[in-house]
Amino acid sequence: MTTKPDDEIGTGPLARWSAVVYWFLVVEAMLVLTSAPGLVLLQLLDRDVSNIPLVALACVPVGPSVAAALFAWRVFARDRDLSPARHFWRGYRLDVLDVLRWWVPTLAVLAVVAVNLTHLGAAGIPPVLGVALGAIALLLLLWSGHALVLSALFSFRTRDVARLGAYYLAGKPLVTLGLGSVLVLTAAAAYASDWLLVLLAAPLTYLYARTAAPVVAAAEAQFTA
Repeated sequence: MTTKPDDEIGTGPLARWSAVVYWFLVVEAMLVLTSAPGLVLLQLLDRDVSNIPLVALACVPVGPSVAAALFAWRVFARDRDLSPARHFWRGYRLDVLDVLRWWVPTLAVLAVVAVNLTHLGAAGIPPVLGVALGAIALLLLLWSGHALVLSALFSFRTRDVARLGAYYLAGKPLVTLGLGSVLVLTAAAAYASDWLLVLLAAPLTYLYARTAAPVVAAAEAQFTA
């Protein structure tokens, strides 16, 4: 006999709200656990431009971790139960290699761009080129937002993830704008305190998942049977 989510959670409002809180707490814990190597490295680094390559290295575990959270939040939206850790780990196992194939090169490119932007004067780079590099970095971050959702929830090849990420970058402008807003909130939290960003990890990934929902729906309708 199959147990329905309602049977496991209960039908009362208190039970349902308790389940929501439980989900957020568990996803938060899973995000911290799987990102721990990078978080520890970040705590050891000074906020200095010379550490940009190390910051990029610290961000390597974040991609698969966020992808797993997106996988779990999809389950949360469809048929909520009391096994968020199981869904998170399943998403992590399925997504980690697919995400790392493009996530690591993307971080490397962003690190190179960031180093150049912080040394414009010393390198003799014209300001207009600095603006162009900034635009490239922003587009790459927004493309990554689409690509991470696609890698988290679908079994596309890496080149297809890259193409679809670029396609939805322009094809879903409102979603792209929404992802930009999530990026701004994330950057603001990180600027205020590294620990604030850690504490808000679950709500931010949930907001990310909700914002990207139209892209997920479009990909399901267009590219899956």
